[in-house]
Amino acid sequence: MRKLLIGIGLLMSLSIGTAIAAPLPDNVQNFVKSTFPDTNFRFDGVVILPDNTVYLPLIPSKFNDDSDLKIKSTIPSGQSLAQKPDAIILSNDYVLLKMLTNSKGKNTVVNLPIPPLELRTGLLPQDMLVPKNFIVPANLKSIIGNLNITTTQETGLIIPVSQPKGGAAVVNSLAETPQLKDKVYYVTTNLTKNIQVVSPEKKVASYALYQENTPITIKGYQDFLLVTSYGKKSVDVISLADEKVIKEISFKTQPDEIVIDEKNKIAYISSGEDASMYVVDLDTMTIKKQLRLNGMCEKITLSEDGTKLFYNDKQTREIWAVELDNNYLLKEIGRFPNVSKIAYANGKVYVTSRTKNRLAIIDYETMGLMSENEISEKPVDMFIYKNDLFILGAGNKTIDVIDTTIDTRTNTIELTSNIFPTKITQVGKTNIALVTDARANCYSIINLDKKTVIKTNQLETPVNSILVTNKIKKIGK
Repeated sequence: MRKLLIGIGLLMSLSIGTAIAAPLPDNVQNFVKSTFPDTNFRFDGVVILPDNTVYLPLIPSKFNDDSDLKIKSTIPSGQSLAQKPDAIILSNDYVLLKMLTNSKGKNTVVNLPIPPLELRTGLLPQDMLVPKNFIVPANLKSIIGNLNITTTQETGLIIPVSQPKGGAAVVNSLAETPQLKDKVYYVTTNLTKNIQVVSPEKKVASYALYQENTPITIKGYQDFLLVTSYGKKSVDVISLADEKVIKEISFKTQPDEIVIDEKNKIAYISSGEDASMYVVDLDTMTIKKQLRLNGMCEKITLSEDGTKLFYNDKQTREIWAVELDNNYLLKEIGRFPNVSKIAYANGKVYVTSRTKNRLAIIDYETMGLMSENEISEKPVDMFIYKNDLFILGAGNKTIDVIDTTIDTRTNTIELTSNIFPTKITQVGKTNIALVTDARANCYSIINLDKKTVIKTNQLETPVNSILVTNKIKKIGK
């Protein structure tokens, strides 16, 4: 098998990304974490404590780099961070303003007759997501800068979904699947452009998130959704705490697929149109690099250790690997017909062909074809769990389980309720996966350790893709 090594050009993203984000300095974050370790520091600078208390940062006009950070003063005075005062002025002149609710239900901050100098001269981050219905006291208007403050009632992306009379029926008590407790499904379907928001124990979506364009890919990271859409040259970053678009990451062409490296806080986003892979820093939601690839990239897959990225060239049917830890070196793996999915485990690349019903196994070190095995009809999806490769066959509604240590099929899971299963999605890092169906209004729940179907649940609509996340506390609620 031919092997080719090609260097990939790197383009810095300053001309591509949107406005520079304003995360808090490390010493400010560490100061807050010393009292509230599980604080969420959003990339736009907003601080969300574990109990959903929100602080808005004021950036000082003249930064005082105080390494031994401490509280200079608070409002009310004499309080500690643990008491969550209305305003905290730090020794480096950064200010944390607590988001409050006034008598009319509007979000605001502390209103003082004569605000301290640090409040009057500080500035909110200029790419900050402004909280819904936010108003600023007249004598603090200077903190706004160029921010667009809207005080009319906002609904964000939320749109209602028609509910059956008597309420949505409970379809799953969660007794057999505790891994789904406190989870929520974000579902795309071919019946609507909008993203359906579904509780695991319900058949009908609670509501939907409005979309102007049809989504291609949705991925979750912390309290955010990243969404690519047909006909749109940007990625929408949706804050699940506000359920509105917090930012648009602009591209030269339409971005397509997304894979997330949570450990390194990176998203890899492909654009087949300009044969590129973009590296997005998830701390700031900005493009850091553009990787020029060979061909129109699709079916992108990230190795579990985050060192290799694989893709298929939809024009030439060649598969390539990008060595992310080796100066983005590009390696040709080989040409395969009608590739449906790529996986990597134990130094081997696994490739399924949808029309040939075959699984090719390639030794990554030598790029030699080790074997080609017959598998279930119309393999459409697969992923690695521990040392097992789970391959979803849509044609005969089965899941083949391949032990990657010996490359032998050890189990076949029968799906009795699905009509044409199209996706198998692991629930986080748990031993549970969901098999969804583009034609049937149901999904099957799989125990990956026992390799069995736990049960099948009903849904109001067929599923194109499903994302399972933790329930997110809503700001201001």
